[in-house]
Amino acid sequence: MEEEAREQKIARKKVAVLPWMRSPVDVGSFKKCPLTQLPFLHPRLEAALCSSGIVSLFPVQVAVWQETVGPGSFERDLCVNSPTGSGKTLAYALPIVQSLSNRAVKCLRALVVLPTRDLALQVRDVFATIAPAVGLSVGLAVGQSSIADEISMLIERPKLEAGICYDPEHHSTELQSAIDILVATPGRLMDHINNTKGFTLEHLRFLVVDETDRLLRESYQSWLPTVLQFTSSSVDGLFAYANNPICEPKLKPLYLVALLQSLQGEKCIVFTSSVESTHRLCTLLKFFGDLGIKIKEYSGHQHQTVRREGGIQVVVSSDAMTRGMDVEGVRNIKGFKKLLKKADIDSCPVHTVPSDSIESLRSIYASALEKLKESVEMEAFKKRRIGFKSKR
Repeated sequence: MEEEAREQKIARKKVAVLPWMRSPVDVGSFKKCPLTQLPFLHPRLEAALCSSGIVSLFPVQVAVWQETVGPGSFERDLCVNSPTGSGKTLAYALPIVQSLSNRAVKCLRALVVLPTRDLALQVRDVFATIAPAVGLSVGLAVGQSSIADEISMLIERPKLEAGICYDPEHHSTELQSAIDILVATPGRLMDHINNTKGFTLEHLRFLVVDETDRLLRESYQSWLPTVLQFTSSSVDGLFAYANNPICEPKLKPLYLVALLQSLQGEKCIVFTSSVESTHRLCTLLKFFGDLGIKIKEYSGHQHQTVRREGGIQVVVSSDAMTRGMDVEGVRNIKGFKKLLKKADIDSCPVHTVPSDSIESLRSIYASALEKLKESVEMEAFKKRRIGFKSKR
């Protein structure tokens, strides 16, 4: 039995969470390749690389080139995982520049986002080594200079003829991008998206999320959902993000309700970070009205008879209550990344929620939040009254 359990554990570790990661391309199977043997490489890019001292590509660079530009390549998301110093930056920079080398009109077509200013500067320098060779301009938005200086670098204003008076009300000045590729940090990127006139992502073809674990660990003003919202559906994306909608923290309860409805009554446990969060989430779910789902709170505040009540489909509980919990028939667990790590489980099924079901619940969600706010204020008032009476 122990041998079988160990084999199952090993088998689980070998299965990637996302289907498109289950058959990875092993970089170890590639060797360094001289530039002269690299298929389809633009002659000007080869010359630019040689002039900077690069005469061959590292294995990870060859692997990404083959997947994006080389024979048999096709457009899709890529996830590149390789040690520091292996050449990942040039691995995605070279295919992007190659793909944009034949562009006719200048506009922002490639966006690279990094978590820190220093990393962004390094990536900008790599692009700056090769992009000018094929007539491409590279911009930087990291807050190193004033916002006004960055705007003048990112946006090209129309040239007006000297000696002619223009009426601002009747003369429309079209603002155009002065760059083809932008390297940015999330905060400064959001500043330009929200405030810079003429800055647009509608022509974006490539989105690179570098240092993804760090960038997606924090919301950074929800930059990624914003970028996806303002981007046309033709983004190629040299770095993969999940194909499912990205849920902002404030919308998690909304997505949870839509998911619970899609599971059609299957027994679920929803874990939260504290007893207070458990109580508030359970209260909020009940304010959604008749969901057709029996929901109960499971915490130290609840009496044992309540905990043993039957017919419950969804249990909301804090992490601390998981010790010794044994509930029959549970098919789904929500909010359990830390629990999976403790249990040494690396994979789980993926559930998708239709966008129309999210939209249909938005107005109900807004109303439920207002009711929750009133409920929390009322409970706080009652606690203050009880505390005041006890002091008397």
